[in-house]
Amino acid sequence: MAQESTHETELSGALLRVGAGFLLSEVDPDATPGVDGGKKDGQKQLADGESRFDELQERLYAQSRVDDDTPAVLLVLQAMDTAGKGGIVRHVIGATDPQGVRLKAFKAPTPEERAHDFLWRIEKELPPAGYIGVFDRSHYEDVLIGRVRELASPKEIERRYHAINAFEERVADSGTHIVKVMLHISADEQKARLTERLDRPDKHWKYHPGDVDERLLWPQYMDAYQTVFERTSTDLAPWHVVPANAKWYARLAVQTLLIEAFERIDPQWPAADFDVEAEKKRLAAS
Repeated sequence: MAQESTHETELSGALLRVGAGFLLSEVDPDATPGVDGGKKDGQKQLADGESRFDELQERLYAQSRVDDDTPAVLLVLQAMDTAGKGGIVRHVIGATDPQGVRLKAFKAPTPEERAHDFLWRIEKELPPAGYIGVFDRSHYEDVLIGRVRELASPKEIERRYHAINAFEERVADSGTHIVKVMLHISADEQKARLTERLDRPDKHWKYHPGDVDERLLWPQYMDAYQTVFERTSTDLAPWHVVPANAKWYARLAVQTLLIEAFERIDPQWPAADFDVEAEKKRLAAS
């Protein structure tokens, strides 16, 4: 087993969590662990989970209106290009009220950001109490592309692993539940998705010639991800590797991970700070 061994037969975070001895090379991107049915069944499960996800998110947001100590949830999405991060945002996060969501897509750092430590721009985007924060790419770019493209020295990359662990420990201790996900697709699947972007004029805007350059470094990126998992999958902020060749499965898996995070928080509807029955009478007489 590439991930922690478990006797669970249904989809759960335990099936996807990076554990001791994890090897990314042993994860089949076509697999759908915890789901016996195919696409139709998976899409039904995703639809069935939307109401639960939406209710839990609304409860968390409502609780934060009266309780400043309400936790937040941070979803960190990492993947090779075309792996489906945008689909997660649309089809999973999009099922809930956007007013309780903070989405940040991290691009190449600006000159101002480069003048600071790599975590400076990340900390500014952390979700406030009661929110879901979504990082489309994240601080992990600085130990992935930073390593593969040799944008920093090996000594600096090693420092960043330790800095990330300390940062995430502090974030978790402050009340934010961190859900880290790597969407794992195969090189062949990426090629098919890039080909589709070239074949369809409505997808040309999503294609970047640089994607092909990055494909040529696929083995190096897989090695970099393996090291990330070994250095930064902790008890407070574990990594989860989601096979993502099947888009429906990746979306269902991330929804499951988020619902599990909400259920650990167990947010509650705030109690009314007024006399409900008296207000019913006043409203009826108005």
